[in-house]
Parts: sequence; structure tokens; C-alpha cells
Amino acid sequence: MKLNSRDAAAWIGKPPPDRPGTLLHGTDAMRVALKRQDLVTALIGPDGETDLRLVRLSPADLRRERTIVSDEMKARGFFPGPRALLIEEATAQHADPILAALKDWAPGDAHLVVTAGSLKPASALRKGFEGHRSAAAIAIYDDPPDRAEIEAALARAGLTQIAPDAMQALTALAHTVDPGDFRQVLEKVALYKHGDPAPLEAADIAACAPVSTDASLDEILGVVTDGKADRIGPLLSRLVAQGVTPVSLCIGAMRHFRTLHTAAADPGGAGSGIGRLRPPVYGPRRDALLRQAQSWGAERLGQALSLLVETDLTLRSSTRAPQMALMERTLIRLAMMGRR
Repeated sequence: MKLNSRDAAAWIGKPPPDRPGTLLHGTDAMRVALKRQDLVTALIGPDGETDLRLVRLSPADLRRERTIVSDEMKARGFFPGPRALLIEEATAQHADPILAALKDWAPGDAHLVVTAGSLKPASALRKGFEGHRSAAAIAIYDDPPDRAEIEAALARAGLTQIAPDAMQALTALAHTVDPGDFRQVLEKVALYKHGDPAPLEAADIAACAPVSTDASLDEILGVVTDGKADRIGPLLSRLVAQGVTPVSLCIGAMRHFRTLHTAAADPGGAGSGIGRLRPPVYGPRRDALLRQAQSWGAERLGQALSLLVETDLTLRSSTRAPQMALMERTLIRLAMMGRR
């Protein structure tokens, strides 16, 4: 069976009993690995591997012994409970022994979990699972987790009281970090809120979100846009210590002011323009961008972009002037423009 996204989420979260196997395939190995981890845990429980109810086979094992998949599926474990047989990084070369074992499956045998990279529709492995009446083929796409997936992950972590701004912050974060980092943030949030009965708030997400150079860039650009020229020097020194270059800082500033200009120039007003941004922004950052776009207006933001383009060309030229000093002067000029 070929499952759509909704049915796939239900299958991975709670696999139907007495089903022979599941194929997970996709281009992003991290996303496939995370779904595989969720599926195996749902199949055999959190202690299944400790109880030796999970058997792992490598593609090399299949080449050495053609019947090993069937043999391991039908073996009986020492401990009671459901079993799973995992084969990772399978390719078209391994289709025959895998599909033969799938055909030979009987109730009580281990559930066969196969992961693979990108598989074409004509792939024998993919066609075998998609054409099977009770096995599942699930394509893992490079999309960030949706609201339902985030809520399910929070529920598994024991977090059920979620404020709307916290969900918005998590949705925005899911669009900016890779799946592994996002899962680590959720685990950190669960520890952070352990024993706290209050609902999860956006401030809790901000406290647990990964600290990066982008966060520091956002801070200095917020200071510049708000016209706080006296705070530019200390923040700039911190960015220099982190290894940020003048060119990357200029590019970040152009991106920030271009976002503001897009919002301010929207025919429906800055609020409508903020709502059209992709990826979407939520929470305190959305409020700050809206306030800045309304305060500056499209005309002054256009002037700011012209100044930044001029600075970028100067930084990329053969000038002998200190580049960070040039960038600092531009930021101060922008801050002074913001006071008008």
C-alpha cells in the first residue's frame, strides 16, 4: 500500500497489528532515520531493543545469505513481545530477498522495517511494497513537520498545555532548523518544563532554541532598525569575536531591510505584507517586524537598501579601507535614519 501523509503519520505513530512490513524512503537520510526511530519504538516499545526484540541486518548480510531475511523474520525471541527486523539503506539490489521474505510472512513473524534513499516509481523494491495488500510504502519528503506532527511530538514528551504563541514559535522554528536539531529542541523544552504545570509559552521556546550567529545578527539589526546607535559598537564586537565577516553582515542587513520593504510596500498595508512572508514569522519577531515596517515606511526602507547595496559594492571592491569600520559606519547611518 502506498500511504499518503495523513495515513503515514497514523501508521508510524500506531502501526496496525499483524502487518508484515513498512518501507520508508526519501532523499533526506536524517528525516528517514527519525521516522524509522519513531516506527520501531511504536512497534516494539521503548525497551524492545534492550529485550533483544529488534534485529538489525545490513545490506552486506543480504548479499552473503539470501534467506537470512526470512529466517530472521520467523525466528522466535527469548523475551515475549512483538519483534522487528530492520534493514537500513536498502537498494534495488536487495529487492529480491526482501520481497521474498515479505511474501512468506505469517502472523507472529517479526515486522520488517526497510529504509532506503530516493526510489523511482519503477523501483522493484518500491513497487513490491506499494503493490502489497497489507505492507506499507511511505515516502518521506523534505518538508518541515506540520502542526499535527509537532503536537504529536509534544504529547510524546508529556507536553499537552500549549499556548498559541508557543505553537506558532515552534512552527516557525521547524522551518529554519533541520529535523534533528528540531527534535533536540523539543527534548530540551520537555526537560525545561518538567514539573511546571503552566502552559508552554513562546518565551520557553526562545529559552531553549539553539543559539546561533543568526540570533546575534537579528539582535544587532533590531538595534539598528530601532535607531539605537549607541548599542551598535558592543554588539558588533561580539559578532567579530564569533567570526562574522563584514560582507556576511551586510548581506544579513540587506535581507532584513528587504523583508521590511516588502511588508511596508504591500498594497494591503504592513500587516498584510508581514502575513505574506515565506517562511512565515510568528510571535515577538512578527510584532517587531511589523512595528519596524510601519515606523520606517517603504520610502525610507528603499533608501536604506540603496545605502546597503552601495556598501556591499564597496566591501567587494579593492578598497584598502578597514571593511568592518565601513560596515559599522553604514549601520550607524542606518540607525540615525531610523530616528527621523
